[in-house]
Amino acid sequence: MRVAALIAAGGRGLRLGADRPKQFLDIGGRSILEMSVAALAASDRIDEIVIALPADHLAAESKAIARAVARPLTFVAGGARRQDSVANAFGAASADADVIVIHDAARPFVTPAVIARTIDGATTYGAAIAAMTARDTIKQTVGEAMADGARLIRSTIPRDTVFLAQTPQAFRRDILARALGEGAGIDATDEAMLVERLGLPVHVVEGDQRNVKITTAEDLAAAQAAARQPGLGMRIGNGYDLHRLVAGRPLILAGVTIPFELGLDGHSDADIVCHAVTDAVLGAAGLGDIGRMFPDTDPQWKGADSIKLLLGAVAKLHAAGYRVSNIDVTVIAQKPKLLPYLEQMRGNLAAALGVEPSAVSVKGKTNESVDSMGRGESMACHAVALITNS
Repeated sequence: MRVAALIAAGGRGLRLGADRPKQFLDIGGRSILEMSVAALAASDRIDEIVIALPADHLAAESKAIARAVARPLTFVAGGARRQDSVANAFGAASADADVIVIHDAARPFVTPAVIARTIDGATTYGAAIAAMTARDTIKQTVGEAMADGARLIRSTIPRDTVFLAQTPQAFRRDILARALGEGAGIDATDEAMLVERLGLPVHVVEGDQRNVKITTAEDLAAAQAAARQPGLGMRIGNGYDLHRLVAGRPLILAGVTIPFELGLDGHSDADIVCHAVTDAVLGAAGLGDIGRMFPDTDPQWKGADSIKLLLGAVAKLHAAGYRVSNIDVTVIAQKPKLLPYLEQMRGNLAAALGVEPSAVSVKGKTNESVDSMGRGESMACHAVALITNS
């Protein structure tokens, strides 16, 4: 299944009152648009991304975003209305895309989990949107506001039936094509509304309270303040790998070739340290695992240098807006003794992760002659990663 993501960034954001469209304003040194594009680019569920920009910003901003996000992107000019921008982006998406994901550029904190849930919802039901349940009691009023601003309540609406819509919103391609075509003359606040007007079902999947939309100056100030908080978005991941020891293979741990009569068996260079750290980093950010990113069924990873695989995972982590804070690694091996090589292993990992060596711990343990590791038939590695928003 092929998934195309469309980012609606063609608006002006007049309510924010800035000197330029709000999607180009900064949060923590990155534009709102860059953060939104990076969040979608980090999802392994999305195959292509099309971005609709204001026509007068298309040339300059497309270059800036392309430099910042290490993934092929397509840019188109937006239209007068949001749905016009979406239609332009839809026209530039691959014709063989099965599911189309639409995301507002003004929601830079969307998570991989929300993206995945929305895609799964569209795959199952044809149309799905991320949304949050209302937490407060909902009152419906009647008539105009009085002179002092007061309003008369008509009724109380059961809040378990009220949801606050977010993006992404995802649709089967044929459903979205029909909705955009038949709804071209209708002003709609989102594409789900156009699909609803066709009489087709749209399902709600769980959103995320962090997936806020930046609309007002207060929203922007809150996001900028949050970005300055140390440890914001702190997340922890763990990784584990085990390989058999065999003759005729080099023993490579954290990119260090260690003299020994046996080596670890595997599709790549079987570097269990890099593999465990890669899984810990990806897991912390909710970005999948090494098996999905570098499958052992793909011949291009045969004998691959696992330091390079780790570098690929770190690039994906950075694209999602995270940085490694520190790593703790434990290698379980009965022999050889790893102490002479630990500092070199630590340095290699630090360089790949983009951190100081002091942020990396590597320890060697035996298995006290218990099980395959204790008998010298295998080695294993545990890794824990702490990441934070960049």
